[in-house]
Amino acid sequence: MRFIKSEDLKTGMRLARPIYNKNGVLLYERNSKLTLQGINSVRNFGLLGIYILEPAEPVPPMTRADAEFERFQTMCVFSIREELDVIADTGRTQRAQMIASNIIKNYGHMDARINFLQNLRSKEDYIYKHSLNVAILCAMMTHVMNMKVEEQMETVQAALVHDIGKIMRFEDEAAAGGVLIDMTTEIREERGHALLETAFSTKPNIKRICSQAYKMLASMKTGEDISSIRLVNGARVLAVAETYDRMTAMKMDKEPASEVEALKFLLDNPKVYHSKVVEALIQSVNILVPGVSVELNTGEKALVLAANEADILRPLILMFRDNSVIDLADMELYEDLEIRDIMRTLDNRHVMDMDLLKKNGIEVDEEEYVEIPII
Repeated sequence: MRFIKSEDLKTGMRLARPIYNKNGVLLYERNSKLTLQGINSVRNFGLLGIYILEPAEPVPPMTRADAEFERFQTMCVFSIREELDVIADTGRTQRAQMIASNIIKNYGHMDARINFLQNLRSKEDYIYKHSLNVAILCAMMTHVMNMKVEEQMETVQAALVHDIGKIMRFEDEAAAGGVLIDMTTEIREERGHALLETAFSTKPNIKRICSQAYKMLASMKTGEDISSIRLVNGARVLAVAETYDRMTAMKMDKEPASEVEALKFLLDNPKVYHSKVVEALIQSVNILVPGVSVELNTGEKALVLAANEADILRPLILMFRDNSVIDLADMELYEDLEIRDIMRTLDNRHVMDMDLLKKNGIEVDEEEYVEIPII
């Protein structure tokens, strides 16, 4: 599987992922061969590029939940873009609560983890996709933490708008004859916070959540002691969700961190990222589940056979070297052995023989995979 920029697409290439329009209508199924019309559609959608299968590569597995997640992301990004632009232009919110309600309806009441799939982002759509993913994570985490409905709604709305300052890049400088002046990062953040105070004047907690989360994240760089700040739970959740998505997001100019690398970072900084909130993240997304290939601190490779609910970073693994099974939870035997990172495929998806696991007495949840039409 390769990511191909829109200008390099050629007819006959096979899609590795489905393509939806802003209404969630499936336009092109996986394994579909690109036509000239399809290539023009991709370019007209403003997509930076798409994932393409190698000529002899089989279609990777995709559950129905995965497909629905991608569809939901596509639909919401357009709505979020429109809403943030309206707030930036008018200082008023129109649909933020409705968008947040839709996210909570779909992901704020789940009792099972999801595969948190990252899509490639361009500079043009980074903020919108980031805001959406942070809001989805916040919806799931607030549910795990059993936060009140009102707190959950405020946290998800805050996630949607927390980065609005970053889309306010320019301002008119009257003294310079109306020339557009590029604002510094500090000024954009200051203007963004002021804008939130205006747009959500009747909901002060939304600005409070955003401003406190910003102080938490800033303290990672400045070393400022934030222990005296009485942090609301929404800010703690937003800080964890923001960092996790930012670290694992796929970009054109930088290799993303793996889920394990991001999780270790959160766990290693408890002064900023509260342990209970990080645990809520662990309970919301799949990280080290059956089928994930990992690299150990010894340099050896292994396959995760079963997750460890007590310590997500110490699962039951199968060593590639000799097919031996090792339970990393047994600290007496394997205290010095740990997982360094995930061996990732391009899009972080994995599949394994679940029937074989069951025959060996390992309980696993079966996924319902999407059938691929024969082309």
